[in-house]
Amino acid sequence: MSSTLCNPDWQTSPFAFYRYVPSTAAAVIFCLLFLVATLLHFWQMFRTRSWFLGALVAGCFTEFIGYASRARSSNEEPGCWRMMPYIVQSVFILLSPALFSASVYVILGKIVEVTDGDSHILIKRRKITKTFVFGDLVCLFLQCAAGGLMGGSRAVPALYNVGNGLVIATLILQLLWFLFFVVVAVMFHRSMRMVPTLTAQRPEIRWQNYLVTLYVVSFLVMIRSLFRAIEYIQGRTGYLQSTEVFFYVFDSLLMLLAVVYLHWKHPSEIGSLLRGEQPVTNGLKLITMKPEPGLFRKFQPKWKFGNNGSEV
Repeated sequence: MSSTLCNPDWQTSPFAFYRYVPSTAAAVIFCLLFLVATLLHFWQMFRTRSWFLGALVAGCFTEFIGYASRARSSNEEPGCWRMMPYIVQSVFILLSPALFSASVYVILGKIVEVTDGDSHILIKRRKITKTFVFGDLVCLFLQCAAGGLMGGSRAVPALYNVGNGLVIATLILQLLWFLFFVVVAVMFHRSMRMVPTLTAQRPEIRWQNYLVTLYVVSFLVMIRSLFRAIEYIQGRTGYLQSTEVFFYVFDSLLMLLAVVYLHWKHPSEIGSLLRGEQPVTNGLKLITMKPEPGLFRKFQPKWKFGNNGSEV
C-alpha cells in the first residue's frame, strides 16, 4: 500500500504534513552544510582521539540525514508528500540537539576532571554525564515516539494531538533539564573563581574559556528548544508552523552556529591536557594540520602469524 495520498486542500484541511511548500534549496543547503560539519568534526575527533565527542559527531550526522529527507520531501508534489521522508526529517531534526546537549554534559565532566574541581561541583564528576545524559535519553526516546505518532496521524487523526502534546512535554522537560545543567555549571564556575584549585591556576588550563564555550552552545540549544516548544504549543495552524523561515532561523541556523562554534573552540584541548599532551588552542587548525606520525598505525589491527602462516 502506498504511503502517498494526495490532498488538494492541504493548506486548509485538518491534517497536512506541511502548511507551506517546503524549500528545496534551503533543505539542500543545510543538508550539505551539516554533511561538511559531520566530516570535519569526525576528523577533529579522530585527529585528537577525543572519543568523548562522539555524540557531537552523531548529532551532526543525524542533522544531515534529517535535511536530506526534508530535501527529498520538498521535491514531492504539494499535498502529496510521502509519510516516510516526512517522519525521518521530523524525528532526526528534532532529536539532533539532544545529542549536542549530551556532548555539552560530557564536556563539563571533562572540565571538572582537568581542574580537579570535584569539590566545587554540585554533582560529582563521575555522575555528571550519567545524570544528565539519562534525562536527555528519556527526552530523546519520547521525541522519537512523538514523531512516529504525528507521522501516522493521517490514518488516525487523533494521534496527532497525542504526538503534539508529547513533543511539547518533552521539549519543556528538555529545556528545564538543560536549565538545571546550566545552573550546576554556573555554580561550579562561581565556586572555582572564588577558591580555584591548584590545577586550575596552571596557565595552560584555560578552564574559563572552556566554560564560555559550554555557555554559548547551551544558549543556542536552549533558544532552539524554546522556539520548538512555542511552535508546537501554537499547533498545526499556528503562525510558526505555517511559516517556514522561522524553522530555518530558530532551529537550523542556531544548530549550525553551535557546531561551527565547536569547530573553532574545539573541546579536544581538554582531552589533550588530560593525556599530558600539548593542546591545540584553535580548533580550526586541527582541520588543516597534518596528522601526527603514526596516527593511523595506532588503529591498525596487530595480527601475529605462526611459522606455518596461520594467524596466532
